[in-house]
Amino acid sequence: MSVDFETAEQIEEMGPVDYLIVEFPGNRMTGEGFPLLLDLVDRGIIRILDLLFVRKDLDGSVTALKVTETTEDDGIDLTLFEGVSTGLLGQDDLDEAGAVLDPGNSAGILVYENLWAAPFARAMRRSGAQLVAGGRIPVQALLASLDASEDSPGASDTDPTG
Repeated sequence: MSVDFETAEQIEEMGPVDYLIVEFPGNRMTGEGFPLLLDLVDRGIIRILDLLFVRKDLDGSVTALKVTETTEDDGIDLTLFEGVSTGLLGQDDLDEAGAVLDPGNSAGILVYENLWAAPFARAMRRSGAQLVAGGRIPVQALLASLDASEDSPGASDTDPTG
């Protein structure tokens, strides 16, 4: 699953690249999501560029974990992900991930290309368009927003004239 970038032209052909940091409270990984991640790769929806696991100790120190360490600790076979690295993730990324983790927890840092969006992204770049903002809305934030709108006065009114 290793990815090498040889030319700027190859990068220009790519779809949007996203990252996720998924925290595992108490360092508990069930492995339930990993077959689904592989399915996304197999179906050509995403391409994994980097996958790294980290742990934040109780003293606040952050340590990168080898896939074999994660496998041994949790009984999950992650050897399929061994060597998945473009080198995009550096120490500053580990530090940034560590800043959002609670002590005693671990996380997976995933950098992936959205292959499904590559044709659209290429067309936009050819036409001179450029992405100037992006973001992700966590499901928890969506639910909180919907709950707040239901609780606000007039939220259930259907008469637009008031």
